[in-house]
Amino acid sequence: MSFAAEPQQTGPAGAAGATGPGQAARAGDAVPVRALRGVRAVVFDTDGVITDSARVHAAAWKEAFDACLRAWRERSGGTGSGGGPDRFRPFDVQEDYRRHVDGRSRIDGAAAFLASRGLDLPLGTPQDPPGDGTVRAVAARKEELFTDALREHGVDAWPGTVRLLRVLRRAGTPMAVISASRHARELLSGAGVLEMFDAVVDGREAARLRLPGKPDPAVFLEAARRLGVPAPETAVVEDALAGVEAGRRGGFGLVVGVDRTAGPTSARDLRDHGADVVVRDLAELLTESGAGTGGEGTAERGTPREDVGRHEEG
Repeated sequence: MSFAAEPQQTGPAGAAGATGPGQAARAGDAVPVRALRGVRAVVFDTDGVITDSARVHAAAWKEAFDACLRAWRERSGGTGSGGGPDRFRPFDVQEDYRRHVDGRSRIDGAAAFLASRGLDLPLGTPQDPPGDGTVRAVAARKEELFTDALREHGVDAWPGTVRLLRVLRRAGTPMAVISASRHARELLSGAGVLEMFDAVVDGREAARLRLPGKPDPAVFLEAARRLGVPAPETAVVEDALAGVEAGRRGGFGLVVGVDRTAGPTSARDLRDHGADVVVRDLAELLTESGAGTGGEGTAERGTPREDVGRHEEG
C-alpha cells in the first residue's frame, strides 16, 4: 500500500508563500491522510523536516571535523589506536551526519562522531575557542561556520512541508516545533513559517529546562505538554534516527520518518529506530478531499514503508 502523493518536490521554497505554482490553490482541496487524522496534535522537528538547514549543518560539521581529523593525523603521524589510518578519513556528509550528528545537540553530536573515530578528546569548557583540542572546541568551530553560512545565505522551507502545515493549520490542529539548535527561531522566521506553530522548544529552551537530548524523548514530551495533548494522541515528524527513536520511547501515537537522503538503507534505518511511516516529502501525508478512506491515500500504523514516496528497493 502506498500514499496517493503529490508529485515530489525537487527542492525547498523560499518564504512560506513560495511553495510552487498552483500549490496554494490545491492546498484547499487537500486533507491529511488517515494516519494523521487519528491524532490530535503534531510535533515537528526543524532541520531537514521543515527547513533545508540540515545540509548547512552537515557542511559546517564537515569543515570542522575534517580540520580536526587533519590536525590529529599530523600529531599522531597518521597512525594510532582506534582504527588505524582510516580513522582520519574525511567526514561523510550523508552517512556520518545521519548516524552520529543529526538530531543531537552540538556537544553530543561532536562527541559521538569523534568517539566513532577513536578520538578520545577531553570535553573542555564552554569558554573553549573554536579549534580541535577538545570536544567543545570542535563544536564551537562548527557553530561559527554554521552561523556565518546562515547569515550569508539563509535557509528555505520545504514546499511539501509548508503545504502540510497550511492544511493542518486550517483544520485547527495544534502544532509545535522542536530543535536541538539554538538557531531554530531564526531559521523558522527566515523561512516564513514561525507563526504557524503554537509552541517552540528549541535548543535554548532545552538548555534552560535542562532537558536531555535525543534519543531521550524529553523535548518532544515538553512540546506535547505545551500543546495540552498527551503523547499517545500526538504525532512526531522527524528525519533523524535519534529523533524517531525518541518518538518511539516517548510513546507517541504516530512517528513519521522523513527520508531526505534516499540512501540504500535510510528508510529501513528510520523504521528500525521507531518510525511507523516513512515518506520522502511531507506532501505525501496529504490526499485530495473526496479520495475516500480506504486503499490509496491512507496510511496505517505498522504497514511496511519501503514503497512510500520512492521506487521499490532492489
